[in-house]
Amino acid sequence: MEWGMENRLARIINPKTKRCVMLAVDHGYFQGPTSGLQDLGKAVNPLLPYADALMITRGALRNWIPPITDKPIVLRVSGGQSILKELSNEVITTSIQDAVRINASAITCSVYVGGEYEKETIANLARIVNEGADYGIPVLAVTAVGKAMVRDARYLGLASRICVEIGAHIVKTYFCEPDFDKVVTACGNAPVIIAGGKKIEEKAALEMAKKSIEAGAVGVDMGRNVFQSDNPVGMIRAVRAIVHENASVNEAFKIYKKNESSVLLQK
Repeated sequence: MEWGMENRLARIINPKTKRCVMLAVDHGYFQGPTSGLQDLGKAVNPLLPYADALMITRGALRNWIPPITDKPIVLRVSGGQSILKELSNEVITTSIQDAVRINASAITCSVYVGGEYEKETIANLARIVNEGADYGIPVLAVTAVGKAMVRDARYLGLASRICVEIGAHIVKTYFCEPDFDKVVTACGNAPVIIAGGKKIEEKAALEMAKKSIEAGAVGVDMGRNVFQSDNPVGMIRAVRAIVHENASVNEAFKIYKKNESSVLLQK
């Protein structure tokens, strides 16, 4: 692997802990001004000190994130459909040259295995893997799921392995029970990061993070379970304690509650 690619990967996944807390805020590319991200800058910038990397689109980055940030950018480069249409019908929206101009540490697209446009999304992944190789930029593949797709180890293992076979350097997929460790094993040496998914109760989200790390994931890429929380800073700090400090769920939940109390006192 080229020095530049290894360097970019080391910026995303902490080389000391070999773990990563990624903050996903790319939802607007198909959901518009979703709850919690109406003012993306106001929501995201206070969270950046606690994130290892930021997953975002080029438009959101240029509009709301100060260029002085030192956080590595995982740049969403696919899109094409809104929540009103068939989501799997995506194209590549961002050139590799623009990713270089942005100084992206990685580029990412969704792959809809089992979706109506499965082949096209796999082709999208192959394209950005090839283009990224020319510039030393690694690729994170997202195993996206439609409304009707199952989320078990058999399906997620299939989708994740296909992404690795096409050339993804990191796989972002969903946690499942039982046998999530089999999904991780299916990815070989490619690190696995779990998606947070829809907003759930804070303790349940922390339990999901803990179980995924114990099963072999290197980290989490949470979005709605952080920025839609009643205390986003407390929540991302709690997640960070689990990922980087091996905190228990109860210890992490206390961090979330303690910070929640601090926010209430400040108000």
